[in-house]
Amino acid sequence: MTRGWRDVLPFLAAMWLGELVWLGMAIAGISAIAGQYEWAFQLIKWAGVAYLLYLAWQMWRSTDTAVADSAEALAQTGGVKMFFAGLLVTFGNPKIMVFYVALLPTLFDITQLSIYGWASLSLVTLLIMVTIDLCYVVLASRARVLFTHEDLVKRVNRTCAGMMAAAATLIAARS
Repeated sequence: MTRGWRDVLPFLAAMWLGELVWLGMAIAGISAIAGQYEWAFQLIKWAGVAYLLYLAWQMWRSTDTAVADSAEALAQTGGVKMFFAGLLVTFGNPKIMVFYVALLPTLFDITQLSIYGWASLSLVTLLIMVTIDLCYVVLASRARVLFTHEDLVKRVNRTCAGMMAAAATLIAARS
């Protein structure tokens, strides 16, 4: 039996953790060091591309006839696997840190930011992410009821699979 929207919480928690790590790295000035290890970011990027293509292939071939089948499969994935998938997605996107590096100097003097300031900024960032993501989760869980017709589910799966494959292609093209 599926737990509904709670099955995605490990994935979201990993994304929130990853965002806070990227924020902390941007504040600490590690973005300069990250340039020296571009090969590691490339490796993570290509692992993310492969994972997206795998998911797209699985979704395209899916024989799930109802959202309940997909939700049950998600529940069987397990929290640990969902957590690591969330980390892979977040850490595979160093553009998050680039965003913070570009944004933070317009808001704060990073050289004068104390540990208290860093903690406060992290807490506010976390609260915003949690609020927005949980709103999306609630809306998505309510929308699940709409996707019970077999033909509609197949079309949604194939559309999402195409979008994942397109995202993987775009990520791969931006080398």
